[in-house]
Amino acid sequence: MNLQTKKHLLDIDCYSKEEIFQILNDSKIMMEILNRKVKKIPTLRGKTIVTLFYEPSTRTRISFEQAAKILNADVINISIKESSSNKGESLLNTVLTIQSIKADIIIIRHPHSGAPYFLAKNSEVPIINAGDGSHAHPTQSLLDLYTIQNNLGKIENINIVMVGDILYSRVARSNILAFSKLGANITLCGPNTLIPHEFLSNNHLYKNIKFEPSLKKAVKNADVIMPLRIQLERQSTGHLPNLQEYSKQWCITSHIVSISKQDVKILHPGPMNEGIEISSDVAHGPKSLISEQVTNGVAVRMALLYSMLNTEPNMNLEE
Repeated sequence: MNLQTKKHLLDIDCYSKEEIFQILNDSKIMMEILNRKVKKIPTLRGKTIVTLFYEPSTRTRISFEQAAKILNADVINISIKESSSNKGESLLNTVLTIQSIKADIIIIRHPHSGAPYFLAKNSEVPIINAGDGSHAHPTQSLLDLYTIQNNLGKIENINIVMVGDILYSRVARSNILAFSKLGANITLCGPNTLIPHEFLSNNHLYKNIKFEPSLKKAVKNADVIMPLRIQLERQSTGHLPNLQEYSKQWCITSHIVSISKQDVKILHPGPMNEGIEISSDVAHGPKSLISEQVTNGVAVRMALLYSMLNTEPNMNLEE
């Protein structure tokens, strides 16, 4: 399947169900390359990829950089503190400058929801949204889908429980779209003040979703439990009484895991607040796929860059 017609990736709903599965299938091939002794293929030789992160990032930025370098692309990482934006240059002018140096793709993270959409309308360079405000994080969704499919063999009809800060989580919004599109059953759990009611409406985008405030009830039949980071920087608005109270009711502990299915899997998009939304023994325990998610993120982003930038009809896998 040819995904090269997809100029931008702004959210997961840019892709159809079939196109998502094509990315996941390509990711398996990329994982084989990632596991080689020499991790280098010439697929994107001569391409220039620019990462433009206005917010801190470890996993997303370095996995994109690693993915691009394995595919033999040139990577330019722009430090915002050292760029002209620190002198007052607008986001648009920064991107137009990147466009002028003939970059082939721009990967942007920005604190304002909608910033990648604005750039997509005003730039000739393809844009990948690496996280915009509390709106979307599509590549995280792709790697979460890949991780689940790789471990459970499917996504359709599995029971996924997402716990915590749904309201401010861009990961939650993109994952809910993705899981729903691929037929999973989704349970949202957490304080009522952190559960957007739009996800519980009859909107055709959000199917098979329910809200369960009791964590013990929510995880009873879970195949996957995904706690979300409590975004401490946003909790001055009174949505939580305090973190101690939150942890007492909604932290994923070994006791909570024991209530669920024996083969339940634990995912977390990171970074983790251990002891608040997830206990250390669960985060690093045998049911955790959290480290695997990070590795999978490289393979999935390799597949994505390949699909958007490769101009050859067949994938060149030679070292």
